[in-house]
Amino acid sequence: MIIVMKDGATKEQIQHVLDRIHAVGYKSHPIYGTDKTVIGAIGDERSRANPEQFQTIDGVEDVMRILKPFKLAGKELRKAPSVIDLGDGVKIGEGYFTVMAGPCSVESEKQLLEIAHEVKKCGATVLRGGAFKPRTSPYAFQGLEEEGLKILAKARSETGLKLVTEVIQPKDVELCANYVDILQIGARNTQNFALLREVGKTKKAVLLKRGMATTIQELLMSAEYILSEGNPNVILCERGIRTFETATRNTMDIAAVPVLKKLTHLPVITDPSHAGGSWDLVKPLSKASLSAGADGVIVEVHNKPEEAMSDGAQSLKPSKFADLMQVLKKMAEIEGKKI
Repeated sequence: MIIVMKDGATKEQIQHVLDRIHAVGYKSHPIYGTDKTVIGAIGDERSRANPEQFQTIDGVEDVMRILKPFKLAGKELRKAPSVIDLGDGVKIGEGYFTVMAGPCSVESEKQLLEIAHEVKKCGATVLRGGAFKPRTSPYAFQGLEEEGLKILAKARSETGLKLVTEVIQPKDVELCANYVDILQIGARNTQNFALLREVGKTKKAVLLKRGMATTIQELLMSAEYILSEGNPNVILCERGIRTFETATRNTMDIAAVPVLKKLTHLPVITDPSHAGGSWDLVKPLSKASLSAGADGVIVEVHNKPEEAMSDGAQSLKPSKFADLMQVLKKMAEIEGKKI
């Protein structure tokens, strides 16, 4: 439920409401505004808590039920778009178009540092690189693990780029969080609820990719798992879904961007590399994403795609990435967004 406090409600009155919320077994999610304080009360639907018992508390102006199943991700509780601040001027959300770029996998220190400097020069603000790689085949390259994380950290120290990497097991969350700025939940783990709860216990930003057969509501409910653990820093990512079409690796659901923007306050980005599966589709899909209202893209860049240990076919060479950035900067200016 949503509890709206009156203008000028005292700290004591607000605290009394918070205490009452906790007493009935709910979690409180206060949003302190300039004039009003709004408190979300989220908990087990089987609880006997009801709006009437809060309506008579001093300082309470109104109490409303949250109708949508995604209580914290939806706009009923928080109408203003969330902007995630990674520090050093890097922000993800309304008014910004954030470009995350880098190789699918961290293969070596030389490879990653070279690519990091290239994407930084072109205007990217976040470096992507997989240290742990969930692969369809057990015989495929699985990543350098902690050594890969150390290489990512070195790239950040040299370039100032923020870092995003995928975490695939709950036991690795703390390790990855010690090295990177954004924890990525991949498409195969969108509904790995144990993993979602674990990243929710951190305060790190979480990039939540849509599963290949996940509906928009299911994606938002996965975000709800993270938010309900107290971590508000969730970024949603449309990365293409599995359909009957075989011309592309996945089918980019571009309509998901404006639909999500209508349903949630969370930032929304896209992954044109995994959606298209071919380097020549990255540019048009990135342009479409920006036009559709996305808050950014995450793209794969490799200095030698033909030698890449994973996803070489969908990786842009640095020169192609530079061309893409020039186009996106012009489009972002028209849309009133900062890159």
